Amino acid sequence: MIYTLPKLNYPYDALEPYIDGRTMEIHHKKHHQTYIDNLNKALSELNNFQNIKLEDLLKKIKEIPESKRTAIRNNGGGHLNHSIFWEIMAPNSRKPSKKFLNIIEKKFGSLEKFLEEFKNKAIGIFGSGWAWLVIDENKDLEIKQYPNQDNPFMENLYPILGIDVWEHAYYLKYQNRRAEYIDNWLKIINWEEVEKRYFEIKV
Repeated sequence: MIYTLPKLNYPYDALEPYIDGRTMEIHHKKHHQTYIDNLNKALSELNNFQNIKLEDLLKKIKEIPESKRTAIRNNGGGHLNHSIFWEIMAPNSRKPSKKFLNIIEKKFGSLEKFLEEFKNKAIGIFGSGWAWLVIDENKDLEIKQYPNQDNPFMENLYPILGIDVWEHAYYLKYQNRRAEYIDNWLKIINWEEVEKRYFEIKV
């Protein structure tokens, strides 16, 4: 399986003023493409793992030969993380549906409390990484932190909402102001896509 760069559903500047177009272009065309190139290179020498869905590949990360495991972990995780990331942002963000809002309120108390907890998890990541809202093995929602390009599928969890807090995701506009970046990012969540991911796995 040769992985390719997914197309965005919106122009690079569509998320302004929250994320600038130049950052989006570099992030997508340069950073994401590099993860894909390195992933394809690593997989070219692993015949037994070439025709597996990326989610399943990451679930099997401990079965990959040690000589290639780090490359698959970093670049496979980077490809999958970013592929989801582009889809869970939208230029015209709408509020969650009443049905999904009830689920959030039942778990976190309110949407505002959820966003505050999610922000705190993202801010609290030391160095580079991701904060993810996941569905756990008990079919419950949980907010988790992941270093570098690790992904919830590596723990057999299902990611439905995640924010990239690597500096390349925000440094051109926000420099070291991670909290400001997160506050603005929360305004462009594609709740329709988040709900789709939730309901396609939550039964």
